[in-house]
Amino acid sequence: MWTDAIDLRDFYASALGGVARRMIARLVRQMWPDVAGLSVLGLGYATPFLGPFCGEADSVLAVMPAAQGVIPWPADGASQTALVDENSLPFADRSIDRALLVHALECSEHVRPMMREIWRVLSDSGRMIAVVPNLHGLWAQSERTPFGHGRPYSTHQLSRGLRHVMFTPLQASAALFVPPSRSRLLLSSAGFWEEVGERWFKTFAGLVVFEATKQIYGGQPAFEGAVRQPYVAVALR
Repeated sequence: MWTDAIDLRDFYASALGGVARRMIARLVRQMWPDVAGLSVLGLGYATPFLGPFCGEADSVLAVMPAAQGVIPWPADGASQTALVDENSLPFADRSIDRALLVHALECSEHVRPMMREIWRVLSDSGRMIAVVPNLHGLWAQSERTPFGHGRPYSTHQLSRGLRHVMFTPLQASAALFVPPSRSRLLLSSAGFWEEVGERWFKTFAGLVVFEATKQIYGGQPAFEGAVRQPYVAVALR
């Protein structure tokens, strides 16, 4: 079930959400240090992490599933958000270079069709990052955060699942070792928790952050029996 966009907005405006935003943004930027000249797409609720790419990427667009709702973004200037059917994205084949999925995989009731669409719109050298709650982490067990809703994944489950939908795993990382508490003392020490967790306790991170690339075998269709849906292309420039 998709989390309402207003609830997601409010979470990231909170102190706990601010910690999550900083930790996730740091890993995403480490994985994608240079997006100059590329088209970047966010699916789910990815807007808290797309800002650094604006002005660097050729285009940046955020799409939000209809069941989640949409929040206009950015706050200033023309909107770069769109409400979509995540199983029939309004983009041409191979038109996207980078896709960032946040609050998406764990929420979707139709993961395979959604990932099929991500595969379709990615360029042949395209890459995607999925940010999902870790099955073994505290954040997946807490209803205080949006990561406590939906289906969590282990790193192994996510890697295997991405292979099944024609993606080649590239790298996996982990974030949010600090407990999902509103305690100011805990939140102020989040950096320490991250440093210790990344070194010794990766299994128990709150989130799995996974990068994969589009897999192509000899030009064969990626998904047998795929039914192409009509779409109206959304301008990316």
